[in-house]
Amino acid sequence: MKKMVLFASGNGSNAENIMAHFEKSGQGTVVGVFTNNSNAKVIERAKKFQIPTYIFNKTELSDDTVLNQLQELQPDLIVLAGFLLKFPIHIINAFPNKVINIHPALLPNYGGKGMYGIHVHQAVLENKEKETGITVHYVNEHFDEGEFIFQANINIENCSSAEEIAQKIHELEREHFPKVIATLLTSNF
Repeated sequence: MKKMVLFASGNGSNAENIMAHFEKSGQGTVVGVFTNNSNAKVIERAKKFQIPTYIFNKTELSDDTVLNQLQELQPDLIVLAGFLLKFPIHIINAFPNKVINIHPALLPNYGGKGMYGIHVHQAVLENKEKETGITVHYVNEHFDEGEFIFQANINIENCSSAEEIAQKIHELEREHFPKVIATLLTSNF
């Protein structure tokens, strides 16, 4: 069975959705959850599914500590699901075309350093966009610039707050992200 690891920095709702999907579907298995935040709710969510968690700091991410742990697990896919740190190039190079991320906007718009979570939705609202969406993409050495894998859009003309936009984006993420991961795991990427 194909294996994946998840990286998350906070709440972990996307990570939990992925864990639940693959527990039910049998299309792959989550073998580890990595976080840079020892207080992240994703740790509790992983425990619910009896998935080991790995807590690390920035130094361990940039030296070989996290890379060595990943190499022991031998994942077929590394999934960034709400991971807020820049992913290091030495890990990307060790797992070419096997590191993916989800972004809460239609890239190339509203991407880059500092554009995550509510910051993205606030910018979308302030620019009076009629639609927004999600982008699943490969990770490279630049924030949100890797090759696109999948995009889905949604109308937000009736949204009057960044929080309303966030809710619509979360629904898109829940619906599509596990399916995109399953497609990647079952294809010869």
